[in-house]
Amino acid sequence: MSRLALFAYASLVSPASAGETLGRTIDGLVPARLEGFSRGWTLGRDNLRSEKTFARADGSLPRFCLGLNLEHAGAESRPPNGVLLEVTKAELERLDVREIRYRRIDVTEAIVADCPDDAYETVLAYTARSAHHHPTAPRDAIVIGTYLRTVEAAFAALGPEQLDLFRATTVAPPVEVIDATLVRDEIPEGNPRSW
Repeated sequence: MSRLALFAYASLVSPASAGETLGRTIDGLVPARLEGFSRGWTLGRDNLRSEKTFARADGSLPRFCLGLNLEHAGAESRPPNGVLLEVTKAELERLDVREIRYRRIDVTEAIVADCPDDAYETVLAYTARSAHHHPTAPRDAIVIGTYLRTVEAAFAALGPEQLDLFRATTVAPPVEVIDATLVRDEIPEGNPRSW
């Protein structure tokens, strides 16, 4: 049986977040880097039309919520860090429900990790579908604070050097980071409700 892994680079670095989606305890995460890619705030979720809607403290609804995304980059870019999360084909289908605005790509050849070269036959990652890719932040977009805090806490749990590396390989959010409140929920089971 071939072994599959996901290169997680944002909220799926969190064992609690990944475990909620996969329905199991997450352990054995392997720190890794992804050569030839960059990480940025270029995934946009339409806050008014998606499966979840968040409001600002004053009750107003931002139009978009931004999330982290991977993009191909030149050789001069600093490869983003993340972890290798071993998954099954069935678990990938569950992750596809969570990562609905992303598509899976094969990044096996771009992975640099402290594990044997043959540890995983295939390594996949999620990158934004074109309809959700926003190289420039759209007007009236926000980043939800719980998302950013979850990602940073997950990298910090790997060690302070991993959090430092996350910050060094990730541009600052290009929009306001706010504590938002979930006001409409049609979220599939196992998907995050905090962002």
